[in-house]
Amino acid sequence: MSKHPRIPDIAQLSGVSTATVDRVLNQRAGVRSATVQRVMQAAISLGYLPQAEAQATLQAQPQPLRLMVLIPEGSNRFLQMLGDVIGYAQEHWAPFNVRCQAAYIESFNPDALAKALLHHGKRCDGIAFMALEHPVVREAVAQLAEQGVPTVTLISDLSSSRRAAYVGLDNRAAGRTAGYLIARFMGPLALSRNARVAMIVGSLRYRAHEEREAGFLHLFEEQFPLVQVVGVREGQDDAERNYQQARSLLEQHPDLAGIYNIGGGAEGIGRALKEAGLEHKVVFIGHGLTPDTRALLIDGTMDAVITQNPLGAVMNCVRIFANLRDGRDATSGVEATRSQVIFRENLP
Repeated sequence: MSKHPRIPDIAQLSGVSTATVDRVLNQRAGVRSATVQRVMQAAISLGYLPQAEAQATLQAQPQPLRLMVLIPEGSNRFLQMLGDVIGYAQEHWAPFNVRCQAAYIESFNPDALAKALLHHGKRCDGIAFMALEHPVVREAVAQLAEQGVPTVTLISDLSSSRRAAYVGLDNRAAGRTAGYLIARFMGPLALSRNARVAMIVGSLRYRAHEEREAGFLHLFEEQFPLVQVVGVREGQDDAERNYQQARSLLEQHPDLAGIYNIGGGAEGIGRALKEAGLEHKVVFIGHGLTPDTRALLIDGTMDAVITQNPLGAVMNCVRIFANLRDGRDATSGVEATRSQVIFRENLP
């Protein structure tokens, strides 16, 4: 160390870069509070700053933005992965001076969702949530907006609401993509024989599932009008319910050529196909790359999975809330969510 301490000396003692030391000393955002504390302690111990000045700098640091992500509880593995990401990836949004937590709420219950929104709105600076299309949810979002608590819809949007932004796929395009994949996997022979395909959704209370269904139907109406879509069944993202729904479909339509799983619980459909000996005959497309859908892709039961990056989705939410805090446009610097189509051959 030199006789007269310099920024490199502080960086060496605190174990950070000189750029980080410069950010802390000049009170610029983007440094974790624990790192700020370590840098200031090093500056004091080296005599670079008097203790009173260092304490004043510490007290001037803005409090982290408190964010909550509400996640429907249940057996949807992709949503479980989303909650896990929030738990272990705090360092990714620390530069935004944000603290992010996950809370699990009852699935498919708009009253429970509205209650959770208002409850956490008293303690948080922003809430991201998977929306259910219902007036009580829309009203809760409006109340939070009046109180200055912004909300971001995640994966599934909320129409005619005061939410600040939506983070997720273009779900109508996702449904069209699923329809196109099923048609191409079925091949021209099946398409010319009035083939039947089916859909299983989590719940049509989710706008995302409703839009995926609409995109799927429109694709077949426009491009493959001979294919019969034999209806949509709700499985509540539950593997056992999806198993029962798939078994019923296969019994009712023994010539079924394809199944589109719009929500979670793909393993239940896979089990029904395997029991019927149809795992390599019925085209099976679904959503969300999880350990279960990965296994189904590997053994050939599923043909493709349409997915999005859970960490990227949370990061986009964090960026939006940080933009709102800093007076920028909500979506400034936020990239549109991109869908990925995963096959067995390109598994990451």
